Amino acid sequence: MTSTLTLPRGRTLNLEKTVIMGILNVTPDSFSDGGQFLKPAEVLKRAMQLLDDGAQILDIGGESTRPGAPDVTLEEELARVIPVIRVIREQSDCIISIDTSKAQVMEQAILAGADIVNDVRALQEHRALEVVSQFEDVAICLMHMQGQPRSMQSAPHYDDLFADINTFFTRRIKACETAGIKLEQLILDPGFGFGKTLAHNYEILAKFDDFNKFDLPLLAGLSRKSMIGNLLNRDINERLAGSLAGALIAAQNGAKIIRVHDVKETADVLNVYQACTQGIL
Repeated sequence: MTSTLTLPRGRTLNLEKTVIMGILNVTPDSFSDGGQFLKPAEVLKRAMQLLDDGAQILDIGGESTRPGAPDVTLEEELARVIPVIRVIREQSDCIISIDTSKAQVMEQAILAGADIVNDVRALQEHRALEVVSQFEDVAICLMHMQGQPRSMQSAPHYDDLFADINTFFTRRIKACETAGIKLEQLILDPGFGFGKTLAHNYEILAKFDDFNKFDLPLLAGLSRKSMIGNLLNRDINERLAGSLAGALIAAQNGAKIIRVHDVKETADVLNVYQACTQGIL
């Protein structure tokens, strides 16, 4: 696996060390920070704070994928995310990720300055593969999800958890390559909380390194999720310690990108871990 991800407009992402993707939801109903960052000035201030705290990537989302969340129209999602990408791009040369499954949002976001497409549906929606394949250096994160966000947690079941996820990744990688997307553009995310029971989530975390068999960068997103809250009996605003423990374990098991809400605290954890494993530079 290459240690450097090549991105549009000459940007690169060094993955020799685990990097942080800071979550920036411009939604009224996301499970953790919905409604907090809706005005352009608020979004820009929050974005700059995440970067100052240690995020190397900003992940911008305009539609909540929490269980039971309502659908968002194309027009509404575009109105939420495109102005945000533009205002951040005007102020920063940082790496921007668009968290969406809609082909037109992907396209407009990339044109506005996004470098990464982070898709919980792994480019399975109409025209998603076609659109993304037109952009040579855009990175794509393919996430595994069983079912759909509105109902995915009803009764998740697997005959073989890791075999099923690995088969899914194999098929989606092949679909991407068939569409003309280079292997070097891909990132994999096993999808904590997306069609998984509590036991499934912790089995994935414990054996996260299993997914390195694809020789592609791995993303772990478990920040503040119910897998933390349900295990520890903690409300959303009390899940920092559990989220940090999960981030550390994921990094120890091969995650190259950690998607989090609490960037500063996660950066501290990773810096201590990396000082032990890679030395102080």
